[in-house]
Amino acid sequence: MKQTIGLDFGTSNTVAVSAQGVGATASISFVDGNDSFTSLPTVLSFLDRGPAKALNAEVGPWAIRQFLESFGDVRFIQSLKTFAASRVFKGTGVFGVRFEFEDLMATFLQRAFERAGAAFDPAATRLVVGRPVEFAGHNPDEDLAMERYRKAFQKVGFEDILFVMEPVGAAFSYAQSLEQDTTILVADLGGGTTDYSIMRFETEAGHLKATPLGRGGVGIAGDTFDYRIIDNVVLPKLGKGTAYQSMGKILEIPPNLFSNFARWHMLSIFKTSDDFKEMKKLLRYCMEPEKIELFIDLVEEDQGYPLYKSVSETKALLSSADEAELTFAPLGSDFRATVKRADFDGWIAPDLKKMDLALDVTLEKAGLTESDIDRVFMTGGTSFVPAVRRQFAERFGQERISGGNELTSVANGLALIGARTDAADWALAA
Repeated sequence: MKQTIGLDFGTSNTVAVSAQGVGATASISFVDGNDSFTSLPTVLSFLDRGPAKALNAEVGPWAIRQFLESFGDVRFIQSLKTFAASRVFKGTGVFGVRFEFEDLMATFLQRAFERAGAAFDPAATRLVVGRPVEFAGHNPDEDLAMERYRKAFQKVGFEDILFVMEPVGAAFSYAQSLEQDTTILVADLGGGTTDYSIMRFETEAGHLKATPLGRGGVGIAGDTFDYRIIDNVVLPKLGKGTAYQSMGKILEIPPNLFSNFARWHMLSIFKTSDDFKEMKKLLRYCMEPEKIELFIDLVEEDQGYPLYKSVSETKALLSSADEAELTFAPLGSDFRATVKRADFDGWIAPDLKKMDLALDVTLEKAGLTESDIDRVFMTGGTSFVPAVRRQFAERFGQERISGGNELTSVANGLALIGARTDAADWALAA
C-alpha cells in the first residue's frame, strides 16, 4: 500500500501524521537532541554564509536558535501561511536570492521532513494536506493560495496530493469514536483562522460516510488575540497614544504605524517600509522620544518573535489562571505587567462576536439551527481560551461540546482519510 502522510501546515505550528494501514496512524516526531516533539513551530530562518556558500535554512526550534544566537546575518520568517492568499506578497529577497512564496514553503517542508528523519520517497507517497475554510488576510485570494500550495509540494517531489478542509480532517478523526449517526459541527480554532465545518456522519454496512452540510469561517483566531494583549499592554510602552509637534500643533502619532509591530509576521516587511522611515523622521519631533526610540530599536533588532513567545505564554497561562504576568526584557529589566483574564476577555470580545457571526452565516447557509447539531468538536490551540469555550457552551450546551488531541486531530484525520480507498471523495476538486 502506498505510504500516506497527513499534513496540517499551520500558521503557528505544523503537524504531520503517517497512516499505518487503514484506521491506524502514527505521529511524525521532530527530534532535537534528547527532545522529541510532534508539533513543529512554523518558522523558517536563513543564515547568510557569504557569496561563495549556499544559504543555510533551518526550521522550528533550530531556526529560533539560529536567529537568537546569530547577529545581523539571519533572516527570520514566521506565520508564512498568512501570506499564502495575498497578492500583495510577491516574494522576497533573502541575502540576494529571490524567493517566491512557494520557494519559502517548499524550503520549510523539505527541511522539516529532514529534521523528522522521515525516510520516504515523496514521489511514492500520498500527501493529504489540510487547507483552511477561509484564508487569513485582507481580501484573500484562495485560488492563488491553492496554486502556491500545489507548486510548493511539487517542488518537494510530491505527485499524489489531495487537499481536504482542515475541519473535515478534525471531524473525521473524531468520528471514529461515534457509535451512531451524528451531525457534527467542527470548530477549528488555530493561529490565523477560525474554520467551521458541519458534517453528517453515517454508517452503512459498516462503512463510514460523511455528507458535508456547510462550511464557513473568518480570519480571526489566536494571533488576533495575541495582538489584543500587545496593543493594550506593550504598544503604550512603545509610544502608541503619544504625540509629536508639527507646525505649532500637537498631533497624535498615527496609530497605524504601530500595528505592524503587533503583527510580528509583518515586521520583515515593515522594517523596510515607508511607514518605518516616516517613524524615524518623526522621532525628533516626538513629545516622548524615548518610547519611540525603543520602538525603533525593537523593530531593527527583530524582536517580533521573542515578543510573540512572551505574549503567547501569558495567554496560555490565562487559560487556567485569573491573571498572568507578562515580562519582556527588551522593554527593560524591570518591565512587569499583570494581565487579568477579565481584561483579556474584554479586549477580545469584538473578535468573539465576529467569530460568532461567522458561525451564524455557516448555519444559515446550511439551513440548520443550533438544535440540529448533535455534537460540537473543538480543535486547535485557540480552543483552550476560556472565553471561546464559554461562548460555544452558552450557544450549544456544555453536554454537546467535545474535544481532545486539539493540536494533532487535523493531521490525524487527514492521514486516516488518505489511507482509504475512497480518499478522493473526501478531497476538494483539483
